[in-house]
This record gives sequence, C-alpha cells and structure tokens, in this order.
Amino acid sequence: MKLYQNEISSATSRVRIALALKGLMAEALPVTILGENSESRQAGYRSINPEGLVPALLTDSGVLITQSLAIVEYLDEIKPEPPLLPDTAEGRAQARSIALAIAAEIHALLPPRIGLHLGKVFQADADAITAWNRHWVGEGMAAVEAMIAGHRQGAFAVADQPGIAEIFLFPQAISARRLGFDLARWPNIAEIVARLEAIPAFQENAPAPRQ
Repeated sequence: MKLYQNEISSATSRVRIALALKGLMAEALPVTILGENSESRQAGYRSINPEGLVPALLTDSGVLITQSLAIVEYLDEIKPEPPLLPDTAEGRAQARSIALAIAAEIHALLPPRIGLHLGKVFQADADAITAWNRHWVGEGMAAVEAMIAGHRQGAFAVADQPGIAEIFLFPQAISARRLGFDLARWPNIAEIVARLEAIPAFQENAPAPRQ
C-alpha cells in the first residue's frame, strides 16, 4: 500500500494511527499542502486524487481510497484485529458519530485551503484566520465533549479499547492544544487524550506542528 500524506495533517494522522494499531505498513508519499503553490493544488496530484486532499491510500490492488474515515474502515475490514469499532450497533453508531463530528463539523472548516480562501476573498490576515480556527475548534470540541459525556461507560470515548472515535479525537485534540486551548476545559476529552498519549500508536503518529 502507498499513503499520500502530510505529517502536519490531522487527517493523515488518523490513518497513520490506524495503520500502527493494525500493525500494517504503507509506503509514505509526502504531499505538500501549505500555500498557493502546494503540491496538493497542482494538476499532477489532482490527477491522482481529484479532491486535492490528503490522505489518500493506494491499495495493493491499485484502488485509490480517499477520505480518512473510509480509509480507516477499509483497514479495519482487511485486518479485523484489533477491531476499531465496538461490537454493538449502537456502539458503532456512537463511534462514527464522534468521528464525523470531528471530520465533518470541525476539521472541514480548518484546512489550509480554507485559510487561503478567507485571505483571498475576505482579506483575512493571519490573526483573523487563527480566530476563525479557534472559534470552530472551541465550539466543535465542546459538542464532542457533551456527546462523550452523555454515554461514556468505559476508559475511552465509547468502550474500554481505543478505536475509530479515538483515532479522530486524538489528532484534533492535539491541534486544539496547539491553538492554545487547555484540554482541561473538556474533562472527558482531557482524560481520554492522556490515556492515548501513553499508547505508542497514538503518541508516535500525532500531527506534526506547523513550522
């Protein structure tokens, strides 16, 4: 397998964590994502992934899978152990709800292309873009905290083992901390992240800081 990735990308981090938990290997193919002239915005990469986003996984059979949730679930299907989804229908739905709350409602508003658009169309400077990011991270993480608190029964967000919910939560929490948030404001998230930081698959595959 080959993984088109960027180490600052929290979406890439999700897939790298899943690969590590599964004990699977993928050749890393770096793609730059910052700036107007980034590789992700060029025709060469768009011919591979029309969305121009990372990550994208090229399977051993030559099929390209985009979107981190689809990639993580694919990895869970090709190597079922350890499972990344709970064993009940309700648990699986709850885990996916948390993952999608992060991927679709928080992260979707934060990628570099959003900042570029805010700057070009609305003349937003770096401080304004940071304020934008902090607003949506703060609002979104508060909602995720409430979702977890409403049904948490185990050591992690949904169960006693980390899975898809945590794979999506961990990189977003690390990014929130780098934006200046104290995770203690979200006590369930803070406790779960502290547990995850002791697990090599998570700690070693956190998104890299932006330079």
